[in-house]
Amino acid sequence: MLEERRTWPGPGRLVREELPFLVIAGTLAAFQFYADSLLVGLESPVIAIVLFFWVFVAMLWASFGVVRHADALAELLGEPYGTLILTIAVIGIEVALIAAIMLTGKAVPTLARDTMFAVLMIVLNGLVGGALLLGSLRHTQQDYNLQGARAYLAVMLPLAVFALVLPKFTVTTPDPTYSPGQALFFAIVTALLYGIFLAIQTGRHRSFFIPASLKDGRPVDDVDPQSHHGPTYSVAYHAVLLLLTLLPIVLLSKRFAELVDFGIVQFSAPVALGGVIVALLVLTPEGLAALGAARENRLQRSVNLLLGSGLSTIGLTVPAVLAISLATGKTVTLGLSDASMVLLLLTLIVSALTFGGVRTNLLQGAVHLVLFFVYLVLIFQP
Repeated sequence: MLEERRTWPGPGRLVREELPFLVIAGTLAAFQFYADSLLVGLESPVIAIVLFFWVFVAMLWASFGVVRHADALAELLGEPYGTLILTIAVIGIEVALIAAIMLTGKAVPTLARDTMFAVLMIVLNGLVGGALLLGSLRHTQQDYNLQGARAYLAVMLPLAVFALVLPKFTVTTPDPTYSPGQALFFAIVTALLYGIFLAIQTGRHRSFFIPASLKDGRPVDDVDPQSHHGPTYSVAYHAVLLLLTLLPIVLLSKRFAELVDFGIVQFSAPVALGGVIVALLVLTPEGLAALGAARENRLQRSVNLLLGSGLSTIGLTVPAVLAISLATGKTVTLGLSDASMVLLLLTLIVSALTFGGVRTNLLQGAVHLVLFFVYLVLIFQP
């Protein structure tokens, strides 16, 4: 393995392996020098649809490139560092998209809330349910590290309530928002608590997030991890390419935001659909990786990815969104509607029950999927 890592690709192989980066970089260049003119005074639905799918596919493909390099770093660095790198990279894309849509001046103040809620519903219900279902159908029951799952949920539950439930009941402001003083306090508290969790995850209690089949964070008798992401080179190579692939995604966020905003207005779509689109864009590669890990009986990897995504969505997005709100004076509505609040609390309770034991089964996956389908129905028929 070490010898293969030192074997650098030739030009042709390098182009094939880094095609996602080349596509997203080419898309950014095209918009920078020409396609931006098409966004000025955009009125044609046909042009908007074509541009939307072009940017969406390019950003999604690039996200898969980010996942490939993060997976390679996971092999090189061991768990939980690899999963942590992937989670932070993916949430970085989410924060960039939300910030871009907030700063276009056209976005509704509920976008950040809708996106965070969509991520939690897709992760904790859709993807967790799918992972448990796939894993149970193939392996009947699966094991994971109970202490790690409890640590994720112990932090996620209060932060989710602070971000999406509590603003509904505060009386300092007439709307379900935080006052500037409250926003500053909860931004700091959320960031500090998430920082403490990261210190625990990568330091004192790193063993909570590593399955028993791993030794020193490396696979012992598992399938070759290289088969999941392609050739592995050096830490520096994959770290640089991860950043280079991530940068055009962030720079294209504003264009994508304008297209999403135009589409919602043009087609009279539910406002919450914008949050779902952003969530799907950032979660698809990570979600597929989590589903594949569960199918291959590596449930700990799947748990780290999914619960890590849910937690980092709250832990990183809330401070970033509140900071942007304080700096720009834009209103950010965080409190959920009554129906969504009930669904969120039910999801958190069911998640605590699901990850309250050391083994998962088919029934738990089915329950989470039912909650996910309820969420989809409520988007179009609230």
